[in-house]
Amino acid sequence: MSKNFELLQQVDMHGGSAAVPPPVTPIAFKPIAGNGHATRLNLDVVAHEETLRLVQSIFLTAGQDAPSVVMFSGVDSGNGCSHICSQAAAVLARNVTGSVCLVDANLRTPALPEFFGVTNHHGLTDSLRNNGSIRGYAKALNPENLWLLSCGSLATDSSALLNSALLKTRIAELRKEFDYVLIDSPPLGSYSDGMVLGQLSDGVVMVLEANSTRREAALRVAESLRARQIKVLGAVLNKRTFPIPESLYHRL
Repeated sequence: MSKNFELLQQVDMHGGSAAVPPPVTPIAFKPIAGNGHATRLNLDVVAHEETLRLVQSIFLTAGQDAPSVVMFSGVDSGNGCSHICSQAAAVLARNVTGSVCLVDANLRTPALPEFFGVTNHHGLTDSLRNNGSIRGYAKALNPENLWLLSCGSLATDSSALLNSALLKTRIAELRKEFDYVLIDSPPLGSYSDGMVLGQLSDGVVMVLEANSTRREAALRVAESLRARQIKVLGAVLNKRTFPIPESLYHRL
């Protein structure tokens, strides 16, 4: 994750002269033979460490310049963006004293309520149709400083709400009510919703899928973000599975 994060930052700084990096930095973990449960635990530890590294890079090491509203978006559908965004929010909440709000803005395929075992009703779309404090539409999670603004009640005009003037007001309210806001958006390569949300955020974390996301597609998305003056904060290369030769296991 760290190498791809670094390389995509270079793409942003140098005007797109380089391509989005290939999956050259695999996550290495040492499996425990004959113990599937232990292997799963080992994978979970690695995933947590990588998520913590991402959270530190984006939110915790930039001082006063650290972003407070960050959008996570895949290039394509099925990149695992919702899972990564939810994990980043949970890890961030456990490492800061401030409040963290996770926003499900992927109205076509909302997934965050299921991750946390809560209902989807009374969320973002409802706040765009009705009055009341934005915090009143959010659900308290665990830990106690973590909140979820689910996508809310869906209708035929739901996606159009993300292009409404009220969305800017609601994002501004989220900035005031919470110390950190993480937005799970629709895939940037498929819908324009993410571009609208990105312009209201402090930056975007792109989610790429190893051996699936095409470099050309990711570069086109990065160029579109740059054309709209949306800062690319980094990239996560998801679903990396690289076999490690047996002779190298003892070195891990």
